[in-house]
Amino acid sequence: MPTYQYKCPDCKHEFEEFQGINDEAVSKCPKCGKKPRRIITGGAGFLLKGSGFYTTENRSAAYKAAEKKDSQAATSTSSSSSTSKSTETKKKKDKPKS
Repeated sequence: MPTYQYKCPDCKHEFEEFQGINDEAVSKCPKCGKKPRRIITGGAGFLLKGSGFYTTENRSAAYKAAEKKDSQAATSTSSSSSTSKSTETKKKKDKPKS
């Protein structure tokens, strides 16, 4: 059941009411007793919480394969660059000082 927001135009009191979709609108402000107006809001975002609702769990096989390929390529690139840096460092250390 949705939660509706109301605002009284007379006393400016804002309140929420938990109602069914087919229920009648609130006819009395709880503060002053006059007729409030229902406020149209954007509502809450659509959230899925709990196990089984993560966006990465329902990916296609093609997406998972491409992601695995990309991560392997990134790992091999970073390991080869670190190897070349360590080789350059060793060469500098081995050179005799003039």
